[in-house]
Amino acid sequence: MLKTLLKSTRITWASKNVNMYLLALTYAYFLQKPINNPFEILGGLVLVSALWGALYTLNDLTDLEVDRFDRMKQQRAFIQNKVNKEFVLLFVAIVTSIVFLVSSTTLPTAFTIILVMMLVNQLIYTVPPIRLKETPLAPFFSTATNSVLRLASCAVLLGDIFLVPLSVYLFMYLAGMGTYLMYKSRSRDASMVGVLGSSVLLYTIYTGYMNIIQFAVAILPSFLAAIPLYLSLFTKKDDMFHLADILYHQVAMVFFFLCVLIIIF
Repeated sequence: MLKTLLKSTRITWASKNVNMYLLALTYAYFLQKPINNPFEILGGLVLVSALWGALYTLNDLTDLEVDRFDRMKQQRAFIQNKVNKEFVLLFVAIVTSIVFLVSSTTLPTAFTIILVMMLVNQLIYTVPPIRLKETPLAPFFSTATNSVLRLASCAVLLGDIFLVPLSVYLFMYLAGMGTYLMYKSRSRDASMVGVLGSSVLLYTIYTGYMNIIQFAVAILPSFLAAIPLYLSLFTKKDDMFHLADILYHQVAMVFFFLCVLIIIF
């Protein structure tokens, strides 16, 4: 049972957190801002990843009946191995409680507030009766909002949430929304968001709010995932989704985590 619960946390999906932490850290690096709290930053990354692990577990529980009929989700933990709902909810409650206990006693209040925002956003997105996942508002409250909150959680640990420019937050919001829309095979909407996101990106680069390295950190993981996701609209959807998962959740995560360690130490 414990193995199934751990699998449901989608540990490799921590790549999203590592990616956003590295992007925030590049702003500290190029502004030559001293990083005097490397272990706080690592601790924050661990807490954010643990919280999202619990939220993914909750998501899989609330989506269980729907996922049973989705061919691409047959590998999800609770489909392969049944776990009583009470144990799943207890696991989510324990992990979430530990995260907030550690955060509220060891890290800045602003960081804990952002964790609360992550939790609330995911609850209204996933859990009935609101469950925005099943409404037209889903793209606005899924990957898009979560990317911004992940980025902000590192920025506050660096001492200034606006260390990352507002245009970068906006770009990451649009990039996350576009990726979500492609995942849902909504090619027309994804193209429209892509054009808007590209415009914001060009503005950000033109005004000097993002250099070439920051551009690579911000765009490469999504770009690596976007190529197979886009191809999935035309051919071998299952294979393309699997390739996107490997590129974004495994290859990119290892590389970016090493970069995080280099910058903070």
